[in-house]
Amino acid sequence: MKYRLYLCAIFGLSSLMLSAQNHQQIYNIIDSISATRIKQDVKTLTEFGTRNTFSDTVSNTRGIGAARRWIKNEFNTISNTCNSCLKVFYQKDFVTKKGNARVPHDAWVVNVVAVQKGTKYPNRYIIMTGDIDSRASNTMDFTTDAPGANDNASGMAGTIEAARVLSQYQFENSIVYLGLSGEEQGLFGGAGFAAYAKANDWDIIGVFNNDMIGNIEGVDGVIDNRSFRIFSEPVPPTETERERKSRRFYGGEVDGVSRQLARYIYKTTKTYMPEMNPMMIYRLDRFGRGGHHRPFNDLGFAGIRIMEAHENYTQQHQDIRTENGIEYGDTFEHVNFDYTKKLTAVNAINLAALASAAPAPKTVAIGGIVEAAAKLQWNAVEGAVGYKIYWRDTTSPTWDYSRTVGNITAFTLDGVVIDNYYFGVASINKNGFESPVVFPNSIIRK
Repeated sequence: MKYRLYLCAIFGLSSLMLSAQNHQQIYNIIDSISATRIKQDVKTLTEFGTRNTFSDTVSNTRGIGAARRWIKNEFNTISNTCNSCLKVFYQKDFVTKKGNARVPHDAWVVNVVAVQKGTKYPNRYIIMTGDIDSRASNTMDFTTDAPGANDNASGMAGTIEAARVLSQYQFENSIVYLGLSGEEQGLFGGAGFAAYAKANDWDIIGVFNNDMIGNIEGVDGVIDNRSFRIFSEPVPPTETERERKSRRFYGGEVDGVSRQLARYIYKTTKTYMPEMNPMMIYRLDRFGRGGHHRPFNDLGFAGIRIMEAHENYTQQHQDIRTENGIEYGDTFEHVNFDYTKKLTAVNAINLAALASAAPAPKTVAIGGIVEAAAKLQWNAVEGAVGYKIYWRDTTSPTWDYSRTVGNITAFTLDGVVIDNYYFGVASINKNGFESPVVFPNSIIRK
């Protein structure tokens, strides 16, 4: 008996030490993100003059063609430092003027892709995106200078920087660093790549769309270098009529896969970067506007948008000019690179945490009608050594209560009345990393 207890103690200590090492790795990732490198990359991107999707593709110094070739070369350079750990390629789709009001001429919309394959789950992907393209006041104008420093060289530079840092590690799941084109003309790049992922049967864990992560001084006069927004839709547009009707009786109006991804980012950020203020915005995107996570959402994939908290509209979609003492234009000097570094770190640590985690349970069942207990059951997950049950008040935006259980597939929370809370289950692997929470998708009726 003493020998068994001794072995358990040693095993427990080893697990704790391993978990601590992995958590230290997260802090190391934060410390490795460089504002200087991000600044250099934003500067380079602005110097292509315009990156309008329909601009010059032949020049080596100006236009979208030169920009995407430079981005591809950066990914290849990064890959060379990690023993060819990135598979770098173009993915493209042809768009035409017919039926597209923002397309001035037929052209290829070309995305730049860098895939870091996972060691255990190579077909499970976490994707970080930035937009390659920029625009002037008139989105049909593909010749006027449009440096697009914040919108969206900041997001593209952050994606490249995340690749530089995370490529020095190995993860169980795959990570994709993705430069998307055609955002300003109708989210063409995201739609094309989402279709590519679906056609290739990719299991997408989540998509982090980074669109404008460099401005700290809003048009409202607020200066804030700690807050950022996480936009997420409440439920997938692909839900069935049966699922919609089920929500009416069992809840889950704000518990779709994208909302769970937003909660995951919130929790990870508050754990490792408590100085930051993540704001979960319960909306697909800004009021009446769109971003490149939406095409992934349209196909049922979890996807969110990470961006600055305070926008300055005089620096978005504007020709460079001065009117009535106001300087218009999305130029280099308006980007705060220490802030961009922080939001890049937010992405990097969440990519690392998700890429290190076991899959989430696919089926979570709940019961406990007219009982003083909540019963949960879930399927066993390969790679999980335990599970964590979460619950929260129905009006709370975050998972506020939790209980870790062992390597079992059912548990009853005695004394917790099912009517008063929402519940979910996450898997935990041997390194202490958790999957996103899965909201119940089945009912226990006995």
